[in-house]
Amino acid sequence: MKNKLIITSLFLTSLLNWNCTDLEEELLDETLTGAQAEVISGVIAPAYGQVSWTWRHTNYYGLTLIPSDEAILPYRGGSDWFDGGKFLAAHSHNLTPTNDLVASGWNELTKNISRTLSAIEVLTPLAEEGDTVATDALYEMKALRAYLNMLLLDGWGLVLQKESAEELSVVLRSQEAIDYIEGELLSVVDVINTDKGPGRMTQAAVWGLLARLNLNAAVYRDPAGTPNFTQEDMDRVITYTDNIINSGNFSLSEEYFELFNDDNHTNPELIFALDQRGVLEREHMRWAYWPIAGAMFPRPEHPRADGTDGPAITSDFYQTWVDAYGDVDPAEADARFYQRNTIVPEAQLADLAGREPLLETETENSYFCVEDVAFEMDRGILRGIQWGPRKDEEGQFLTCDDGTIKILPVRQTKGNSPARDVGYVDHTLEIDFSNEGSLHNTGYRPSKYQFSRTSPNGNSNSSVDIVLMRLAEIYLMRAEAKLRNGDNAGALADVNTVRTSRTARPAQTPAALTAMDLEVLYRERGFELYWEGFRRTDQIRFGTYEDTWTDKTDADPNHRLFPIPQSAVDGASGIEGFLVQNPGY
Repeated sequence: MKNKLIITSLFLTSLLNWNCTDLEEELLDETLTGAQAEVISGVIAPAYGQVSWTWRHTNYYGLTLIPSDEAILPYRGGSDWFDGGKFLAAHSHNLTPTNDLVASGWNELTKNISRTLSAIEVLTPLAEEGDTVATDALYEMKALRAYLNMLLLDGWGLVLQKESAEELSVVLRSQEAIDYIEGELLSVVDVINTDKGPGRMTQAAVWGLLARLNLNAAVYRDPAGTPNFTQEDMDRVITYTDNIINSGNFSLSEEYFELFNDDNHTNPELIFALDQRGVLEREHMRWAYWPIAGAMFPRPEHPRADGTDGPAITSDFYQTWVDAYGDVDPAEADARFYQRNTIVPEAQLADLAGREPLLETETENSYFCVEDVAFEMDRGILRGIQWGPRKDEEGQFLTCDDGTIKILPVRQTKGNSPARDVGYVDHTLEIDFSNEGSLHNTGYRPSKYQFSRTSPNGNSNSSVDIVLMRLAEIYLMRAEAKLRNGDNAGALADVNTVRTSRTARPAQTPAALTAMDLEVLYRERGFELYWEGFRRTDQIRFGTYEDTWTDKTDADPNHRLFPIPQSAVDGASGIEGFLVQNPGY
């Protein structure tokens, strides 16, 4: 049934507050000039720019990441990241309608939707008057609104259909929601631009969204039930992914981590991304620094840039790598797992034996020297003792005689751990909600995104685009559709295309697989797409979301969806039945 919902502060505030993005208009389209640029870029910039806040770690991104078996964020040392218990509840699937993470995720996403609506209302009359530039922008805003509504459907099981700020929103669920999003995407797919790059909605991005929608349609029809993957759905996935792959406009990156580097905007694998390039001041490189040790300084030329000792990967997710590669260290077997950038000389490694990390005990064999701008921390999944710059008691970096920076094993200087000031930052496998398991050093840390070298301070104005869709995902979606349709050979070929493409470090290029089933495909999606916001959705689709891991034992299928924030339910309480809380809450 279609329900109409009056959105009060939810949308009204969103329509008014356009000043939280610093996205410069010229970044969106350098060809626009004069009054036309002011009008068109002035309405699409807030919509694109808000994607940064939607995907913030304390908003939608954190809400979709932490409940998966991929990530955990304990109450670090009994001092950090409790935040009212919202991350503990998210990981253990004990969310409530009053959880702040739920509310912020919902509010920022719906604010983003409202900005696309505002843009559409401005652009529509211009398009009707024959303004072709406005028409192009209008198609992009409709596609972006469909994308955002798909995130809402994925998280809360509903979409908000609204064509005018003066109208009431219509709440759609299940097949009606799918049909609405699909209709929006199909209405623009043949007319939207094809060449504006990954920072804009293009035809390829729309094809990719249509593929995602049909791949997950079985879940969206019956969120708490057993998905029925129809051949019709899978055939559509194959058609849309074929369109992208066969276009020849994209190619897989030989170096996996270049996908998440400073200059990734021009990487030919990217299809859709949050275009930053030093413009979005409030992004703050959260995707880079959130999990990193608080004692790590990734950009010593900017002494205040550090990590936050946030989430880590779970021991369960790490075990999937171990199970896949057996006696071979996954760092040696798979270029996606790890990239060593801090090359520690053998003498320095050997000198660690039996030493304590105190300033007065360090010798010339305990460190090596580099220019501050030349230091690059390791990437991928970080384990064990970490090396990097270290500060003295006055807060200044330790330097060598020539003024370069000393690189030493990083000392544990944050938190209430017994190792504080007397031990190294030593990331351990086991991490959970116990006192020992939640110390600041626990858990292997994902370091997927580079700390931007163009940042003026190491924290803001990152030039690393946030990757939201890339070619590897397209191959993996096609592989899954083929596999669910019974084409194991075709699925195997697509997965192997992705695995064997990472050839920049040949010794770590994953070997081709010899067989394919759903379990292996699910594992491969985890290896390729970890920490990019896919895992929760994948777990639901592959039937593992009710499993047990770390401190998560809940098995209620109703918890596949998030609760609707109590504030939103209360705001609609004057109209009976308009916004019904999701089952199980």
